[in-house]
Amino acid sequence: MLTAENISQILMSGLLMGLIYALIAAGLSLIFGLMDVVNFAHGEFLMTAMYATFGLVVVLSLDPLILSPIVAAIMFVVGAFCYRGIIVHAMRARTNVGMVQVFATFGLAIVIRGLAQFAFTPDYRSIPKSWLGGQTLSLFGVYMPAPQLAGALASLLAFGALWLLMKKTDFGRALEATREDAGAVGLVGIDRNRVFAMGWGLGAALVGLAGAILSIFYYIHPDVGGPFALIAYVTVALGGFGSVFGALAAGVIVGIVEAISATVLQPSMKAIGIYAVYLLVVFLRPRGLFGH
Repeated sequence: MLTAENISQILMSGLLMGLIYALIAAGLSLIFGLMDVVNFAHGEFLMTAMYATFGLVVVLSLDPLILSPIVAAIMFVVGAFCYRGIIVHAMRARTNVGMVQVFATFGLAIVIRGLAQFAFTPDYRSIPKSWLGGQTLSLFGVYMPAPQLAGALASLLAFGALWLLMKKTDFGRALEATREDAGAVGLVGIDRNRVFAMGWGLGAALVGLAGAILSIFYYIHPDVGGPFALIAYVTVALGGFGSVFGALAAGVIVGIVEAISATVLQPSMKAIGIYAVYLLVVFLRPRGLFGH
């Protein structure tokens, strides 16, 4: 029988993981809202960030929390480079533009995963020691794993910084203008390709921050990004394609539904609840909860 304490624990666990899911999904939603492109290499970006964190920990002997801004900066460069080197060329296709973009990002995912398997082998790795690893906080009998709590706080800070960037800076206004009408921004002197590159960099930086946090308590291997990417796609669709802050609310919903499903069903079947809610929203509101 579920007690009030059990319910509080389930909700807290779902909230913490949901905020991390939201952080992973935010970059995906940002890129889609900016360019109408679904980045099928998003999970591989997450995996790259986790390997980057692992490598920096080994080389610099610093804690992943300290390294997380560095990893985010590295992933910003990776995202901008991928746009400049691959996506910009895919967008120039004269026919079947959507399919070309899909196959470009899907091919990028295969290449990144293959390189990771070649360089690091399929072996599982983990960061042996960190400040938060294995630590747990208790609040009124509700236990909160310290790494997940740090990830949730990092997510809230990242969304706060993203809101300030988009509402209070010239780049943010250019980003919003490009999201509204990418064809018209060139008429007022905005370099659309530069905004797109920065958007890809920002999206990759957000997933890089999530990857640095996840590496504290999650095994690192070439296929680690797949399950998280799948949840991110559902989160983006649930929140509304292109709605960055819709991804925040949807991430929390997904996390809580997952935690409830893992309690009611077998833990291996916890994804059923997520997809059931997603299908319900698709039938009742195809544009997502916060889509326009």
